[in-house]
Amino acid sequence: MSEPTPLLDTINSPADLRKIKTKDLRQVADELRLATIDSVSRTGGHLGAGLGVVELTTAIHHVFNTPEDRLIWDVGHQCYPHKILTGRRDRMDTLRQGGGISGFTKRAESEYDPFGAAHSSTSISAGLGMAVARDLSDGDNNVIAVIGDGSMSAGMAYEAMNNAGSMDKRLIVILNDNDMSIAPPVGAMSAYLARLLSSRSYLGIREIMKQIASVFPRSIEARAKRVEEYARGMATGGTLFEELGFYYIGPIDGHNLDHLLPVLKNARDSNHGPVLVHVVTKKGKGYPPAEAAADKYHGVSKFDVVTGTQVKAKANAPSYTKVFAGALIKEAEKDDKIVAISAAMPSGTGLDLFGQAYPDRCFDVGIAEQHGVTFAAGLASEGYRPFAAIYSTFLQRAYDQVVHDVAIQKLPVRFAIDRAGLVGADGPTHAGSFDVTYLSTLPGFVVMAASDEAELVHMVATAAQLDDRPSAFRYPRGEGVGIDMPEAGIPLEIGKGRVVREGSSIALLSFGGRLQQCLKAADWLGGHGFSTTVVDARFAKPLDHDLIRRLAKEHEVLLTLEEGAIGGFGSHVTHFLAEDGLLDKGLKLRSMVLPDRFIDQDKPDLMYDAAGLNAPQIVEKALGTLGLDQAKIEDIVRQQSA
Repeated sequence: MSEPTPLLDTINSPADLRKIKTKDLRQVADELRLATIDSVSRTGGHLGAGLGVVELTTAIHHVFNTPEDRLIWDVGHQCYPHKILTGRRDRMDTLRQGGGISGFTKRAESEYDPFGAAHSSTSISAGLGMAVARDLSDGDNNVIAVIGDGSMSAGMAYEAMNNAGSMDKRLIVILNDNDMSIAPPVGAMSAYLARLLSSRSYLGIREIMKQIASVFPRSIEARAKRVEEYARGMATGGTLFEELGFYYIGPIDGHNLDHLLPVLKNARDSNHGPVLVHVVTKKGKGYPPAEAAADKYHGVSKFDVVTGTQVKAKANAPSYTKVFAGALIKEAEKDDKIVAISAAMPSGTGLDLFGQAYPDRCFDVGIAEQHGVTFAAGLASEGYRPFAAIYSTFLQRAYDQVVHDVAIQKLPVRFAIDRAGLVGADGPTHAGSFDVTYLSTLPGFVVMAASDEAELVHMVATAAQLDDRPSAFRYPRGEGVGIDMPEAGIPLEIGKGRVVREGSSIALLSFGGRLQQCLKAADWLGGHGFSTTVVDARFAKPLDHDLIRRLAKEHEVLLTLEEGAIGGFGSHVTHFLAEDGLLDKGLKLRSMVLPDRFIDQDKPDLMYDAAGLNAPQIVEKALGTLGLDQAKIEDIVRQQSA
C-alpha cells in the first residue's frame, strides 16, 4: 500500500488549510504533530503543550477565517503548531534562537498573532477588548481565545469572564483542559450533547423559551432559568461558567476531529453572546516519551526523536535554583517556622525539592501570584517565615500586593527572585529586568543580589533571620560560577558590601551577576596600567554609604553595574552621592544598566553583549569616562579580545 501524499507541504497559510477536505484533516494533524516534534528536537522549547493542541489548532484554522477572525493563545507555550500552519514552518529551525522566531505569540512576527502572550491568563481579557472594538467598528469577525486549565486558576481569567458575561458580547472561549478534574468522561454521548447544545436549533428554542418565561412573574422566570441552567450543569459540568454569563458547551474530546469540527462550526455560526467550549486534551499527545514524562515534556532541550533523550549541557557548577533550594532546606532543618510558596513553578524554582523534604510546609498556589504574595503576608503576620519563590517576571503581576499587603505592613515576607536579568531563549517576556527598580523604591525593603552561588547561600540565611521587615534576594538563571561552597549560610551584615579587589584609579561597583565580568574587565584594565577596585555591593537597599563614600573619594572613576533597568541600584547610588555632595568634587560617575529597550531572545552571553554589560563594554565605558581617545580604547579592547 503506497504512502499518502503529504498534505502539510501544500499548506502555507490557513487559507490553504481551509481548502483541504474534512476527511483529510486527520492526516494533516498527524503530519503537523510530526513536524512539531521534529522542530523542537532541533531547537528545544515547549513541546508537550503544543502536542496536546495539534487537532484543536488544525480544527480552529480550518473552521475560522484567520487572521480576520482573531485567534488568541493564552501563555503561548502551545503555539508551535499554530506557527507551522501560519507561514512560519520554514523558520521553525530558528525557534527561540538569536534573530529567529519567538517561542511565544508575537504581534511583530505575524498577522496571525493578534496578541502577544507569554504570561498566563490574559487571553479572555484581550479577546473581550477585541470583541468590543469589533462591535464599535460594526465588524462581524469572530474572536477566539484559547486558554488552558492552569491559566484558569488565575483570578484575571474570572475577572474577564465576569465582565464578558455581563456585557453579553459575542466571544468564543475554548478551555483547553488537560489536567482538571471538572470534566466528566468524554465520549460519544458527551460529544452528541455538545453538538446538540451548540446547534442553532437548540439555541433558537432556548431563546424562545426565555422570551416566553419573561412574560411570567419574575419569580417564575428566575426559577425557570435556574432549572434550565442546573439541568444542563448536571449533564455537562458547566454550571460555573453559566453563572458567569457564558453559554457552556462540552466537554468534548480535543483529539477527535469528528467531535471538534461540528462544535466549532456551531460556535462560529451562533449569534449568541459569550460561549465557552470545553475541550479535553492530553499534554504530550502522540509522542510516547512526552506522554510518559511527569511534566509531559513541558520544556525541553534538544532531544533525540527516536528515544526522547534530551541533550543536556555539561554542568560545571550547580544551578542557582538548586543552590537556593538546598540552602532553604538547610535553614528549614533549624527552623520549623520556615515555609515556602510557589506560584505554579515548584520545579522551576527548586521548591519541588523543598516539598519533598517538608511537604507540610510547601505550598503551590497555582498561577496566582497576587494571592501567593498576600497568602505569604498572612503567614508572616502569624509569626511564620515565608519564602515566596517567584520568577522576577512573574512577581510583576503581584506588585500591588507587595506594596499594600507586605511593605506597608512591614511584614517579613522573603522574596526569592529567580531568573533575574536576561534569560536567553525565553526572551523579553521572561527577562528579570525591573525588580530592583520596583522593589528598591519601597520603604523598609531589604534588596539583595547574589554575585555567585556562595553569596546566594548567605543571602538565604540572611533573609531567614530578617523578622522585622520584608526582603528580597535575586539570582540569575543557569549555572553558578563554580566557586567553593560554604558548609552553611552565614547571615550578612545588612547594608554592607564587600571589596573583592583593591585598586586606586577606577572603581567597579557591581550589584548582582556582573561581578565576574567586572573582574575580567579589571584584569584587562590592570594589564594596561589602570589600577581597578572591584566591589560586590550585595545590597541595593539599604546602600553601604560608608563604602560608596570611600570609593568616590579614592577613585577618579566610579562605575555601577547591574542586570536591571534604569531606576535601580545605580540610580540609588547616584541619588546618595548627589545628596552627599560628592558629585561636586570631580568624581566621574557612570551607571551601566540594561538599555531602554526590550532585548530579543539569544544566548545569554550575546544578550549581555547587546545590552553592553560584558567585560569589553565595561572596559570601554571606564576608559571613555577617564577621557581616553576612542581609537586607543578600541585598540585596547581589540588586543584583549584577541
